[in-house]
Amino acid sequence: MKILGIETSCDETACAVVEDGHRILSNCIASQIEEHKLYGGVVPEIASRRHSENITGVCEEALEQSGCRLDDIDAIAVTYAPGLIGALLVGLNFAKGLALAADKPLIPVHHIKAHAAANYLIYPEEMHGIQVGGSLTPPYLCLAVSGGHSQIMEVKSYTDFSVIGRTVDDAAGEAFDKVARALGFPYPGGMYIDKAAKSRNASSDTVQYKLPYPKTAGNFDFSFSGLKTAVINIIHNIEQRGEKLDKNALAASFQYTVCDILCTKALNALKLTGHKTIALTGGVAANSGLREMLKERGAETGADVFIPPLSLCGDNGAMVAGQGYYEFLAGNTADSSLNAYASLDI
Repeated sequence: MKILGIETSCDETACAVVEDGHRILSNCIASQIEEHKLYGGVVPEIASRRHSENITGVCEEALEQSGCRLDDIDAIAVTYAPGLIGALLVGLNFAKGLALAADKPLIPVHHIKAHAAANYLIYPEEMHGIQVGGSLTPPYLCLAVSGGHSQIMEVKSYTDFSVIGRTVDDAAGEAFDKVARALGFPYPGGMYIDKAAKSRNASSDTVQYKLPYPKTAGNFDFSFSGLKTAVINIIHNIEQRGEKLDKNALAASFQYTVCDILCTKALNALKLTGHKTIALTGGVAANSGLREMLKERGAETGADVFIPPLSLCGDNGAMVAGQGYYEFLAGNTADSSLNAYASLDI
């Protein structure tokens, strides 16, 4: 079964064709990073306009690279929530028009569920009686970390998710970008903090700047707003004393603290739920410190850890098509009345 996936929840115009929820036939993305870099972050109005300009061409490219015509596609999956509402509406309305014109089923996909599905594209289950690659199948625990979301989820089935913990303020990716801006790094800041942190290789014994570990009412909830403020206060205090700030050391301390919080809470949740498998997903899953820490600590606890390649950590159409396959099997389709939502619980 071939599914065309469409993703426009933020600033990436992405389309892909995936077969049977596992095999990527094409995965095309038009990035807007260079334009938004001028403003230090995503400008929603600009993002929506660029989606409108790019979506037809990206879709055509995805079909061409897959070797498929629209007639060969069995269904069209699209991200409808959560995200920037204007950006979502561009992709959703394009998908609805395409589905109507081609007489194809329309599959609504939740953005965070799609991120989880990125791991199925690399770690497929048994297909047609043949074991292909690794095996990631529900139930398992998922740590989803991105610019807009930070949460621990229990994946009970391919379509049934339960949130165990979530951020109560800033998402981890948002905190990375804001701290990077305070340190004078370009947008998107996460990659620059990661690069700076590598030069220090921080650990619990070697972090130069001791940062707070914010408390939350929920044992598995996250809070990064106070941590971000603590970094900004350190920067201001050093500047006011006329001292030289070691940006790389502070970046390493910040990254280590965030990764420590994420991994500690996720693995504690894994122990509590009794699951033996944990998957990492989302844009911040590209962070080398987080990837390495979760692998190491997961191995120490005997857990199986699944992490997608860098190419599937950010927003992409393949993850939408992959999740769309399971939504279709579960009977989750929509008609032309489907709307977009800026926020929506999983």
